[in-house]
Amino acid sequence: MGSSKPIFPELNPDDPEATEIESLCMNCHSNGVTRLLLTKIPFFMDVIVMSFSCEKCGYQNNELQSGAPVAEKGIRIYLEVESPKDLNRQVVKSDYTSIKIPKLQFETTSQSQKGEVTTVEGIIDRAILGLEQDQTVRRQTHSEDAAKIDDFIEKLKTLKNLKEPFSLILEDVSGNSFIENPYSPQKDKNCKREYFLRTKEQNHLVGVYAHDEVVDSAILKPIQEGEYPLENFEGEVLQFATNCPGCNAPCETNMKMTNIPHFKEVLIMATVCDVCGLRTNEVKSGGGIEPKGLHIEVTVNSKEDFSRDVLKSETCHLGIPELDLEVGPNALGGRFTTVEGLISAVKEQLSDPKHSHMFGDSIEKESKDKFQEFLKKFDEILDGKFKVTIVLDDPAGNSYIQSLSESDEPDEFLKITHYERSFEQNEELGLNDMKTENYQ
Repeated sequence: MGSSKPIFPELNPDDPEATEIESLCMNCHSNGVTRLLLTKIPFFMDVIVMSFSCEKCGYQNNELQSGAPVAEKGIRIYLEVESPKDLNRQVVKSDYTSIKIPKLQFETTSQSQKGEVTTVEGIIDRAILGLEQDQTVRRQTHSEDAAKIDDFIEKLKTLKNLKEPFSLILEDVSGNSFIENPYSPQKDKNCKREYFLRTKEQNHLVGVYAHDEVVDSAILKPIQEGEYPLENFEGEVLQFATNCPGCNAPCETNMKMTNIPHFKEVLIMATVCDVCGLRTNEVKSGGGIEPKGLHIEVTVNSKEDFSRDVLKSETCHLGIPELDLEVGPNALGGRFTTVEGLISAVKEQLSDPKHSHMFGDSIEKESKDKFQEFLKKFDEILDGKFKVTIVLDDPAGNSYIQSLSESDEPDEFLKITHYERSFEQNEELGLNDMKTENYQ
């Protein structure tokens, strides 16, 4: 079934598998060597590391490009920088990331810098380095402008002293940027993430086009009403080619439409990769977005509560207040399971080194021990020794937890609330007629 190895393997120092290409040196116009390495940034995404060197003039250049597919939505990340720990947070940003520091009215635009792995302090240092470039010449030719830039550079340097907290905003239309949570798996109180649907222009910027923009509509056969009735698909398993979300190797996904009693129709999608062995099960709502958001709380008191059916949609946030744990919609995706299965899935994803930010060679022993103690809490929950509340918050209203009452009304341990969505939630669901560039 194609390659026997992942397209983007884990980084192996003993077998880096770099590809060397003879290429033109842009400094002396002789031939140099570009080395390409396809690998993974642990816990984040696939990347292409490019390194150029020229033996004749000594010129070198390093660059990082995303090898991951463009995300379905753009991402906007707000970080309050208050301590040295915040300055040391790891940051991964793509070519399409704009950076803002509102306190200084500082902004770098999208595609003005190459993608890189850095830190918050590294972002400030790179901004300083960019401003200091050509200052020697500028002081002789435009002394007033040079003085203003020197003043601004000092303000940037002052940020690192942390005499006052400041905000850092990353906005990435490709959705492939990330700021580390040093408090993981607890909620990151200093960082907030928002997702937004791209405009048509932003889609074109990242190379995404609608079907009718790349295919001649004249050759498309219109679907006639009643030609493909819904009944024909119910009970049938459809299969289509795709790429593994783990290693990007070609594989196949099976899809089936089913009905959840007393709720609605859903699509169940299952992928099995023969290359890396990854197995995924994902559920997508077969209906549209509900008029109101949905907030569900269920108290897990007994084994009977563990058996409740749960549908967590791809837009649903999950929380366990007793553990101070919040999981965004992208972490677990959409899935149809039970309360026990949902808790087990959270534990499995947190403890898997491929997905957890708490594992790595540089992690402190104290932090690792604390994290292991945190994972033991999940065993206590599953053994019925630690009672918790499961909270599902779904702005799209497409999530569900089974009631144990005979009338299907919420029982005494199940609380369901409908609410009006906020402006930001509507934007995340693509319900606002607003362009990202006008966002303030």
